[in-house]
Amino acid sequence: MIKAVVVDDERLVRKGFISLIDWASFGVVIVGEAGDGNAALALLREQEADLLFVDITMPGMTGFELIRQVRMRFPAIRCVVLTCHHEFDYVQEALRLGAVDYIVKTLLEVENADETIRRLVERVKWEDRARESLSRGEGKVVAADRALLYLPLQPQGNEEELFGLSIVKNHPLLALKNMWLTPLLGRFAEEEARRELKSVLGGRWSAALVCGLKDRQLQEVEEVLGRAAHHALFYYEGTEEPARLDYAELKRIAAEENLPITGEDTLDQALNLRWALDREAWETFIAHVQRQQPGRDRIAAFGAGLLHGWTGLILKAEETAHLEDLAVGNLNWTHWKNWLRQFSGYAQRRMLELGLSKEVMFCLIRAVRYMRSHAGDKINQGDVAAEINMSRGYFSQCFARFAGETFGESLRGMRLELAKSLLLETHYPVCEIAGRSGFEDDRYFSRLFRERVGKLPSEYRAEGIER
Repeated sequence: MIKAVVVDDERLVRKGFISLIDWASFGVVIVGEAGDGNAALALLREQEADLLFVDITMPGMTGFELIRQVRMRFPAIRCVVLTCHHEFDYVQEALRLGAVDYIVKTLLEVENADETIRRLVERVKWEDRARESLSRGEGKVVAADRALLYLPLQPQGNEEELFGLSIVKNHPLLALKNMWLTPLLGRFAEEEARRELKSVLGGRWSAALVCGLKDRQLQEVEEVLGRAAHHALFYYEGTEEPARLDYAELKRIAAEENLPITGEDTLDQALNLRWALDREAWETFIAHVQRQQPGRDRIAAFGAGLLHGWTGLILKAEETAHLEDLAVGNLNWTHWKNWLRQFSGYAQRRMLELGLSKEVMFCLIRAVRYMRSHAGDKINQGDVAAEINMSRGYFSQCFARFAGETFGESLRGMRLELAKSLLLETHYPVCEIAGRSGFEDDRYFSRLFRERVGKLPSEYRAEGIER
């Protein structure tokens, strides 16, 4: 028996609608009625219902808001709009919010009422069969071979937006761990779905058509999708919309997710920036990333490291700002590949401006990386020049052009950055931090720190701890 509730602020209209139809003949029982939205929500908390007939123009909470609340709190309840408005905008808004149908009260007569209710009952029974087919045997399984997967691009997805999709109104919606799945048990018009996904969800969600799901345990599907779906979409290079993902491939990705990296890590190797200045090295780098497929968080961290490490040396301030803005919209590997190409373009422009060869640029980049990793050691200009196989004099000349300051000034800056990290991340006394940062005299270190940073090392540490 289908349980129904009628909500209308006009008591006579409500009673007239209930008495007009022989509900029992359709297997429907009216289990309650309410005169406004708040009363309806209170009733639904106490009384189970399958179907809700909702008037649109009610005082206080409108029918639109009531539908929105019901879809969020009681997603299994189907809503049918009761309206005197036959205007397209009213109907469209009701359907967008998830109503399964609408009834124009002024057009409802004894002659057409039966057909209207019969259509609704068939719809409810079809949806109930679809939901039941999701559970067989002892555990829940996915009955459909294909399903639409929705992944929010924000940390927390707004499930309410999904109710604006007609595919969700006609199929079950399964809430997984911060992702949602619609098993496609009936007809699926791909072109129509493509347009709707774009117009309703915009750039706030990623959607994928997952194939090969039939008879898979729902718990397993949730685990596999949680571990592999974002990764697969990140590296997806197909042209179809929504993206096509094969469940067997997702299982493979999920199984390999926690395996240790074998061989030299592509991103660690890429810190030498050869890919940014040499075309052949670029092709090799891109091919290795696509083969090794580092996680999207590692790609993002690699990009952030490029900006932090090379602003002022390779990147101008405005170029860094531009790349920071672009990085916010990088949703997949294709976006990041274009971003890295732009970084490469800036690096090559810098090389031309300095009038240096690629090999000299490679040596200077190696020098900066060596200086940073050994800033706390007793190194000098001769040590670094020897490390990169350049004469001390030529290195001094090229480095000053590249860094815009002398070797000594640059090394002191790196040592102060190391000292800042040690002050905030360790409990070493200031005198020991001075030595660990490459300064032999702790009084000189404190004086230089105050000159460059604007406060004493102890003050810098205290303020950092307070934050």
